[in-house]
Amino acid sequence: MEHVLISPAAYTFFGIPTVIFSVLIPIVAVALFAYIVAKRLAPIVKAKPDFRFDRPKDRILNVLKIWLAQWKHPRYMTAGVIHIVIFFGFLILSVRSTELVIKGISADFVFPGLNTWVGDIYYLLKDYAATAVFIAVVAAFVRRVYFKPERYAYPESYGEDHTWEALLVLGFIATLMVTESLFEAAEVAAQVQAGVDPGFLAPVTLGWLFKNMLLNASQQTLQGAHVISYYIHDIVFFTFLCFLPLGKHFHVLTSIFNVYFMRLERGNIRPVKYGVKDEDLDSLESFGVKRYEDFTWKDILDFYTCADCGRCSDNCPANAVGRPLSPRFISLKGRDYAFEHYPLRGDFIKTDANIMGKVYSEDEIWSCTTCGACEQECPIGIEYINKIVDLRRGMVDEGNVPQSLQKPLQSLEKRGNPYGKMEKKRAEWTKELADEFEVNVLEKKGATADTLYFVDSVTSFDERMQAVARATAQILHKAGVNFGVLGKAEKDAGNEVRRFGEEMLFQELKNQNIDAIVNAGARQIVTADPHAYNVMKNDYNSNDLPPVEHIVHFLLRSIRNGQIKLGSLSEDLAGKTFVYHDPCYLGRHNDIYDEPRAVLDAIAGLRRVEMERSRDRSFCCGGGGLMLFYEPEEDERMGVRRVRMARDAGASVIVTACPFCLTNIEDGIKVAGLEGQLEAIDLCELVAMHMQ
Repeated sequence: MEHVLISPAAYTFFGIPTVIFSVLIPIVAVALFAYIVAKRLAPIVKAKPDFRFDRPKDRILNVLKIWLAQWKHPRYMTAGVIHIVIFFGFLILSVRSTELVIKGISADFVFPGLNTWVGDIYYLLKDYAATAVFIAVVAAFVRRVYFKPERYAYPESYGEDHTWEALLVLGFIATLMVTESLFEAAEVAAQVQAGVDPGFLAPVTLGWLFKNMLLNASQQTLQGAHVISYYIHDIVFFTFLCFLPLGKHFHVLTSIFNVYFMRLERGNIRPVKYGVKDEDLDSLESFGVKRYEDFTWKDILDFYTCADCGRCSDNCPANAVGRPLSPRFISLKGRDYAFEHYPLRGDFIKTDANIMGKVYSEDEIWSCTTCGACEQECPIGIEYINKIVDLRRGMVDEGNVPQSLQKPLQSLEKRGNPYGKMEKKRAEWTKELADEFEVNVLEKKGATADTLYFVDSVTSFDERMQAVARATAQILHKAGVNFGVLGKAEKDAGNEVRRFGEEMLFQELKNQNIDAIVNAGARQIVTADPHAYNVMKNDYNSNDLPPVEHIVHFLLRSIRNGQIKLGSLSEDLAGKTFVYHDPCYLGRHNDIYDEPRAVLDAIAGLRRVEMERSRDRSFCCGGGGLMLFYEPEEDERMGVRRVRMARDAGASVIVTACPFCLTNIEDGIKVAGLEGQLEAIDLCELVAMHMQ
């Protein structure tokens, strides 16, 4: 292509070669950027270790799916499409932006391969990419200013609204698109005027539009537009680069790393300290997070990566009902604390001996139900549950436990259940089945069984939930399974104990259960409690433990192989509409969504609908072990919010597969005044009613 205009590499301004600026701007900017990033790395270097270097193949696949393919962004369609356009536009234009920087030094520079037909395709693509990004930026600006979603709002207690930062970055991006297009359009317009073979600009693009606007401009105007647009692009490009690590747009740089290092398995809680065996925990001087540096390096990378999109908080049930928790601000406050104590200028400022009460409030951290909705929604792999559990571990280590939780924790330590009931009463629910069959209680000397039914505390001791235990036993008996229960040898599974930060108590409960299960000689474990299923599957980490499955797996398998046959919907339920509520520890933590629905659909005549929030967007009931005892500040119970969702879906019967969910949903029906309109039942109860 023949040049008509003088390139920035050869232009002089008042006798000064502009190539000097083409060299100085990148050098100064890259040096400044390296300095800022080095400062930002300081708290990551000081943080605790976190083992994230395993399974590289799976991690690369995550990057390709979640980061590159933008897998989760369309869950919020409007914002997702805008982000995807800008993201892919930037990827496409990154080659062009780099080329422009070098063109300021060498006018004829072209990346190898781009002077062939490959380049023709690329330059056509980049013209449309620049135009699409510009349109997306305008749409994002209008949305931010005129149709701002509630999830972007900042509470007065937090302080400054960061909308200005988003608008500034949109301005940067728009300027880059305009100046890149104008730089090329001025050259092509000059070529047309000179009658030489003009460069190609894709039709109906910014560059094409600018070229047509400049066709009648003077040579001096075209030259000025060419050089000025180049240096505006250059300055804005490197200003934007150095601005990224100063706020929420740091995610532009860190998100690829954050996704690579994101957790590969859900449902589990990380150890108190990597490299320390469970039996050696007594040797640790301190548990959990107290100082800022007690966070792991991945935690701080999470803080830096938060895009402040508000998706986590928008899906957080605690936030929805007015509890003092918004996951988004867990990240933002953590990031701001790092910026404050590891400043870009000056020395490190000593961090607080205990950040509870300084950065995070106690009520904020205790309000979390560990439902996992925030992590499920985050498009860039930010984690919250481990941070919250570590903050709780720190509080427990200091003896700082909410008053309402002290008694159930003491009961768990003394009796192995949060109710303080005598251990010998664990199997009392079996007595009502004596006329049908005898449940094998494995505490008796010499008693063995192929399958262990692990009942857990709430189903053993709560009178209403004992009906779920009996229904589960009836199902196992009907299928011809040789099963038994541990009776007084069984302890609480400890799922919530661990998530409430009482690690040593969890280890004690876990070890007692493992010993009892091994002594029982069972070859497999079945439970109807998702919390027990989750902790045994994901937290026990014992090679001695036989495989564990939730009853829904067993049910579906037994129905399909004919061991259990289901009749038509009973007369008293005929004509009613059913909805399935996904328990958090069955669904989000263990990906069990289709199985319980398939079991329901196996009952002839059952009509089922879905709530708006279902499957991986299910709304937590607010229960889960010790949450039944915790008394948070809230505007409305989560269970009440959930049953109203069921009513709005047109349901009259709510089915769930979790005793905690059943407890909270039944309470929610009463509190919401929906008795007579709605009822709740456990999946095992429903199946037991319809077995032939």
